[in-house]
Amino acid sequence: MDTETNENLSQSTQSTPDPNYLRKQRLIIAGIVIIGIITLGLLVTGLVFLLSPSLTSIDTVGRLRDIFIILMALEALLIGLALIILMIQIARLTNLLENEVKPILDSTNETISNLRGTTKFLSDNLVEPVIKLNEVIAVFQKVTDILHVTRKR
Repeated sequence: MDTETNENLSQSTQSTPDPNYLRKQRLIIAGIVIIGIITLGLLVTGLVFLLSPSLTSIDTVGRLRDIFIILMALEALLIGLALIILMIQIARLTNLLENEVKPILDSTNETISNLRGTTKFLSDNLVEPVIKLNEVIAVFQKVTDILHVTRKR
């Protein structure tokens, strides 16, 4: 019975994904699939026009050149988009470091400073007097041993 209770607790504590998050993921996946299908269609169309037998070899080479120029332009566009996204992410990371991580580090340094002060206070006011008391007791015992004040039998 105890294991059933634990299983029920673990099932109830598992978080269910947010419906808006799932919808957003589905839209992103659908967009990627649609872009992939359009790209594949353009490539197939380009190959059909490229390899059609009614064209002469000069026309084929010209069309092949034009298709590669278009593909290189699309690739440059995608690389530019990726660089823009990367710059935005770097700006967000910088903002995160300045506004969230730096205050945490400052509070950590303050805590360490307080801890350093506490250990110095304890060292000065607790440990040193105990050590001095032990020194006095040791000196007193040594003096009594030397003077034979206590008798040993």
